[in-house]
Amino acid sequence: MAEVIVIGGGVGGMASALLLARRGHRVRLYEQLPRLGGKLAEHRRDGFTFSMGPSLLTMPALFRDLGLERELVEPAELCRYRFADGSTLTARRDPELMAAEVERLAPGEGAAWRAFHAWAEGCLRAAGRTFFAGPLGRPPREARPRDLLAVAPARTLDGLARRFFRDPRLRQYVGRYATYAGSSPYRAPAALACVPALEHGQGGWYVPGGLPRLAEDLAALLKEAGVDVHLSAPVEAVTMDDGRVTGVRLAGGGHERADVVVANVDAAALYGRLLPDRRRFRRLARLGPSSSAFLLMAGVEGRTPGLAHHTVLFSGDYEREFADIFDRREPPYDPTVYVGCSAVDDPGQAPAGTENLTMLVNVPARDPGRWRVGVDAYRDLVLERLAGRGLDLSGRLRFVDVLTPADLRDRYGAWAGAIYGSAYRGRLAPFLRPGNRGPKRGLYVVGGTAHPGGGLPMVTLGAHIVTGLIGHDFTHPRTSAQGGGTGR
Repeated sequence: MAEVIVIGGGVGGMASALLLARRGHRVRLYEQLPRLGGKLAEHRRDGFTFSMGPSLLTMPALFRDLGLERELVEPAELCRYRFADGSTLTARRDPELMAAEVERLAPGEGAAWRAFHAWAEGCLRAAGRTFFAGPLGRPPREARPRDLLAVAPARTLDGLARRFFRDPRLRQYVGRYATYAGSSPYRAPAALACVPALEHGQGGWYVPGGLPRLAEDLAALLKEAGVDVHLSAPVEAVTMDDGRVTGVRLAGGGHERADVVVANVDAAALYGRLLPDRRRFRRLARLGPSSSAFLLMAGVEGRTPGLAHHTVLFSGDYEREFADIFDRREPPYDPTVYVGCSAVDDPGQAPAGTENLTMLVNVPARDPGRWRVGVDAYRDLVLERLAGRGLDLSGRLRFVDVLTPADLRDRYGAWAGAIYGSAYRGRLAPFLRPGNRGPKRGLYVVGGTAHPGGGLPMVTLGAHIVTGLIGHDFTHPRTSAQGGGTGR
């Protein structure tokens, strides 16, 4: 069995450490923060609790398989969308109810949504046999020749939406799924449209007490499995000798030896600082960073009648919004705003008679100090846009705390504050992300900036892929070539 060091205690690193320990490896995990969970974090103030990372859980079976037994709650609605003209679309988990909602919004388009959903299900099945099933560059045995066609490789997400829907509001709804990968629907691949098949097939779930409770449960499982966890222990470098890793050098001094290093860190930080690799770093730079987030966490007096757990208030000009983010690299003047209120399903998240609003805007991965407007001015602009779309918080605010791209960069080492590492720019972008087997023997990469992508289920799938690779490489050491297609 191998001596394994995991750098980073985000969900991908925790899941990797747990799976490897259960396979008999000796595992040590080093986390620079004083807690585990990475971006699965929360902010508390004056009796209010705010999730600062993921707002819903999909593919819950992945977490059950890890041994998590916590009760889950399914909100009555997946999401409520409000468009610039004031019309609304309530996303229901049941596909037939969803088709009826689409028909209500845009008469004649219900059948188109059924066709779109059927396409998304086919795309998800193909992705499950290929992209999600293993490392890049090695087609699994379950793959079928037509799987590539099933993901519409020649189309962008917006192009796919135009194929199915005439109503521009429905195209905007489909385009929203690009933001799940920090990307623009006008450049991201159509394959991101498999996400609705997940949401309508397996649901979008909430963890009572907040999603960060999952990190606490994983930490308990790590202890049970015998993983040696070190908090407030930043790693300064990955060490190597004769083309293979030998361990890590800690920022506080000392070298910890290992046969295997699993890097659950931003790929740009890995190849830019921990194990410098100019070629791989330049490849990331060519792709460019994903979007970042401007997060407002507000304690609000009173309860908003009819407020859903998840609400999206769309901008009036989606193309301009993404051009602002990715071309002009400025926060959008007319942003789409996600509004989360966990107190709808979990009253303990806010004091009686109040609500905890988390308001997220997609912004460029860039230090706010370089924006044309300051942080306070942009906070006020977001609140003004909300008021214009029917959610006026004037006179109701107890406080508003803000998280910016600079905070994401400084807390988590995120490249320029990007949430998902590199953006999905181009139809083949998912295949250009860093692979799970690194360029040096014994190095493996997991987390939201590597294959298969960001989000709780994707990083957990990545942990399974890395565990399988390590098992293969230590069983067949002469056939486990490093780098190449799996080490991008």
